[in-house]
Amino acid sequence: MAFSGVFDDFRQNLDEYNDRRERLIKISRDVTNLSKKIIFLVHRLMMETASGGTPDSESVAKRSRDKLQEVQSIYARMNDEVPDEQFWRYHQTISPGLQEYIEALSFTHYIQYGTLITYGQVRTSLSDDNGVPFFPLPLEDYLLGLSDLTGELMRYAISGIARRGGRAKAGEVCAFVRHCKADFERLCPYVRGLSKKQVVTAQSLEKIEDAVYAIVVRGSEYDLPPEMLDEVIARTISSFSSVVSKQKPGHRGRGSDDEYEDDY
Repeated sequence: MAFSGVFDDFRQNLDEYNDRRERLIKISRDVTNLSKKIIFLVHRLMMETASGGTPDSESVAKRSRDKLQEVQSIYARMNDEVPDEQFWRYHQTISPGLQEYIEALSFTHYIQYGTLITYGQVRTSLSDDNGVPFFPLPLEDYLLGLSDLTGELMRYAISGIARRGGRAKAGEVCAFVRHCKADFERLCPYVRGLSKKQVVTAQSLEKIEDAVYAIVVRGSEYDLPPEMLDEVIARTISSFSSVVSKQKPGHRGRGSDDEYEDDY
């Protein structure tokens, strides 16, 4: 009977673990889907606001942060599901959604400020009103989420390069992604999975560099007014834009843009 009671305890613990893990998988998927929608929202709003001139990054960032609060509320509820002492037991289940959230948050931050969001700022966004974090923020998830950001910056730079001010912005994004790649390279031996993401970052950087190079070369060939030069540039980069539109945005699989347009 004593042995039977011990195995009953084992069974109960395993059942509780599996049930909690299934709930966390659902939470992680919800966070991932919301974060993808937010990323597409930022892309779409930046293109729409840029149609009449310079994009209104402040208003875009405000709408994005309003949506990010939905993700933060999910993590606030998850705090009751996973006590701090059990967080690392379920870390692999939580990690994918957390990286996607960091990608969306860092993209919003870059659109608004043109800088890389810090670890402390991400942790603050995942804290309650008293500044107490909902859960420990793994440094590796922070870095992997930032690495995914470079794919969105590539898409952002190329899609808006033919618009007014887009050429200068593409140059800024190119330099920013280049610095990110160089800094992340030194951390690859210490962060599992970062080296694979660096391969994609290198591909994104190459696409931005090719587009910016084409702009500089074409711009030096013609002595044209800015309006006419923008038209020439739009035709020149059409091949780059078609590649980006066919590619799934980000480093991980992402659904088509139309999937998110109705809700956001």
